[in-house]
Amino acid sequence: MNLAKQECQLAPNGESANRTGFSELTSHIPRGQFFSYLVVGGFNTLFGFGVYALLTAVLQKRFPHGYIVANLLASFISITFSYLGYKWFVFKTKGNYLREWLRAVAVYSSAILIGTALLPVFVFCIRRTSGFDHAAPYLAGALLTGFTAVYSFLGHKNFSFRRESQD
Repeated sequence: MNLAKQECQLAPNGESANRTGFSELTSHIPRGQFFSYLVVGGFNTLFGFGVYALLTAVLQKRFPHGYIVANLLASFISITFSYLGYKWFVFKTKGNYLREWLRAVAVYSSAILIGTALLPVFVFCIRRTSGFDHAAPYLAGALLTGFTAVYSFLGHKNFSFRRESQD
């Protein structure tokens, strides 16, 4: 069978029998859940980056590399904010607050460690390759936010908020 014919085959439900790409990766995620994740994630991102920026502005004046401490503090403050948003509006689980929060901390902690390790590298590279010396910590933090968003969705979906039947 040639490729053109193979692509046109339909499964009994009317969908293409040969799913590829993005639709294959996201087929197990309910549409409403992914959209809710994006909306709540947007608010989490704004909140988290706002806390990071505020703490960086305060701590950078007090000691060198204050942005690293700001990143750690902002991350843990933001975890609770995002955990509640995901619990109530995205995954809609009941009870298990402490257990799920600890799992959310586990998911975010690995991302925080990676991000904190990469942050000075990104700041250094931005300072060396651009004229944004003062803004470098903010730009680096914004770049690392994208990594955290993808990583955390997968971790929350499969670990933090997984249903009891999946345990």
